[in-house]
Parts: sequence; structure tokens; C-alpha cells
Amino acid sequence: MTLIIFFIVLSVLVLIHELGHYLAARLFGVKAIEFGFGFPPRAIGYVRDHGKWKHVGPRNRTEYKNTIWSINWLPFGGFVRLKGEVEDGDEDRDSLVQKPIWQRLIVMAAGVGMNWALAIALFFAVFTFGTTAILEDLPSGARISNRAIMAVQVLPQSPAEKAGLQSGDEIVSLASMVPANEQAAREAIGAQGEKSFEMVVKRNKQELKLQLQPQVIKEINKTGIGVGLADVGFVTFPVHIAAYQSVYMTAVLTKAVVMAFIGIFKDLITVHKVSQDLAGPIGIAVMTGQVARQGLMPLLQFAAMLSVNLAVINFLPIPALDGGRALFLLIEKIRRRPMSRRLEIWMHNTAFILLILLIVLVTARDLFRYGGMILGGVKGLVGM
Repeated sequence: MTLIIFFIVLSVLVLIHELGHYLAARLFGVKAIEFGFGFPPRAIGYVRDHGKWKHVGPRNRTEYKNTIWSINWLPFGGFVRLKGEVEDGDEDRDSLVQKPIWQRLIVMAAGVGMNWALAIALFFAVFTFGTTAILEDLPSGARISNRAIMAVQVLPQSPAEKAGLQSGDEIVSLASMVPANEQAAREAIGAQGEKSFEMVVKRNKQELKLQLQPQVIKEINKTGIGVGLADVGFVTFPVHIAAYQSVYMTAVLTKAVVMAFIGIFKDLITVHKVSQDLAGPIGIAVMTGQVARQGLMPLLQFAAMLSVNLAVINFLPIPALDGGRALFLLIEKIRRRPMSRRLEIWMHNTAFILLILLIVLVTARDLFRYGGMILGGVKGLVGM
């Protein structure tokens, strides 16, 4: 199920991105040769030809007046093939290279724009319909219900972890008292000193009794149980506040992702290492499964975050990415003449190969990190 959810989320994000390119291209009269779900080889395709829908087989290379809509054998993501992207029909009026630079820039940026728009829409849905959130520093106008105290972090090898406490557990009572809020819970834990006490938590709608023995926590050099607590609740916003917060959250997240990538490139240059926080497709798939188990709204939030990441990645000024193509257009504008088409295509292809190699390396690292979880998921999927 984790793999299925991951493929669905990834496919939606990529298809929305490609739809942005398609709509912008058609707006300026650029021909879209094919719009495909998944990646080639083609499984099945259809095109509107002389007023009727015509089947287009996998080996059919006929150029049609209208766009071929296809489903391909690699069932994730998608693509749009525009006329003039790779030296096909460069001299035709409906070719991308024949359009003014400002129009081509919009076509290149439209995919990223659609990913940002999708993130805003997903955040808007979450803020409007509501989700469980930490109640600290909420904007005015928030409507809160179902307040609770939640364990949001459990230190490794701490008394809390040894007792079986997990991140996401709701604190019902501790030492035979029901704390009113997170601060009261902290004070109650501190009052126990090094005395063992019972904590009742709610997990997956079931109450569990845990026996905890406080000890000195090295990270803080104090006696405790090694748990981070927070006041949480089910939070919704009025439509106008939800709309503003959606745009604000997307902007804040974009800045955070940009800063994270600056750190990654800095590490590559200075210490010649890829950050351990960088996850590949396998790592993202595992995280998608973990979030999906928390419910629909957390999954929508995670999809919004992935959409912002996809937008930022695609607009990096690297050949083979939208940002790289936009950079070449700006260079063309400054030079007042285009770069050699063959040189540009060679640079895009070379950069694409390097990006694939980077993905392979990160994926290999993810296999070592998540291999057991993936094998368990595959066994469950095939009924082993």
C-alpha cells in the first residue's frame, strides 16, 4: 500500500507540473506533440484525427496535427513533448524555438508555477477542513477543538523509549493525575524526581499503561524521562485566513527548501559529501507511507511539501532542469543570439545523466537505511 500511495502522490505532482508546461505552450501556440502518463515505452495512446479519436500504437511515429494522449509502461510521473525542444520542426511557426524569449521563459516556468499553486491548494484544504497541529504561535482566528497533550519527540535509549512511549502518543494521565496542559505535565514529571510512576497514553484509540523510571538525561543533564511534549488540537481556519496562511506557508517552505539546497551544495563543495538528510525515491516512499498512516490531512500536507520541493528542484539553474533551460534563454537574450542547439542539447543530456547517477547513489544509501522496511512492505504487497 505504501508503494501505491507513493506512486499516486508522485504521479499527481509530476503530472500537474507537466500540465503547467502544456497549458502555457498551448496558450502561445506551441504544439504539444504528446502528453503522457508515466514514461515510455508507450503502452497505449489516442489522438484526435479528422474529428475522430484514433488509436496510436507503441511503434507509431506519425506526426499528427493534435496532441497524442498516452499511457506508458513506467507508471509514475509523466511528460509533455513540445515541438522544437529537441531539433524537431525548428523552422515551423508552432515550434517552441520560434517563440519570443519571454514566452519561452513562461513555458519553462509554468511547471514550477503549477507546483506552487498545487501546494497552496493542498495547504488551503488542510487549513479549511482541519488537522491536528501544535497550538503554539497559531495565528488569530484559529478554531481549536479536541485539545490534548502529545509526545512529539522521544529520545533514543531514554526511559520513555525503554517504557514503550512513541512519538504521537496522547498523554491521558501520569502519576494518577490528569494534567491540564503540556506545562502541567512537565511539572508533574519533574515532581516525581527519580521515583517510578505510571503513565497512561492513548495510541490508535486504545489506552496503554506504561511504567517509567526517570533517570539523568545526558542531553540536558537533568533527571527526566526524555520526551518532548506539546499541546495539540484539531485546528481549522475561516476561509479568508486559510487562504492567506496557505500562501504564507508555501512561501516559508520555499525559503526553507532553498536554504537546505544551499547547504547541500556547500557540503558537496567543502566536504565532498551528500547530507544524510537528503532522501531519494526510496526514502520519500518510506516517509509517504509513514505519513499516510496518520490520515488524509497529514498526507495532503506532506504532498504540499513535496510539491514545493519539486518546484525548487526544477528551477535550480542546472542544465536538464527547467531552471537550466531558463538560464540558457537569459544567456540568449544577453548575447542576442541563441546558443548552438547541439551544444545546448549535449549539456542537458550530460547533466541529466549526472542527476540520474546522483539519484542512484542516494537510492543505494536509502536501500541500506530502509532495506528491511521495504522488504517487509513488498512481502505484504504480494502476500508472502
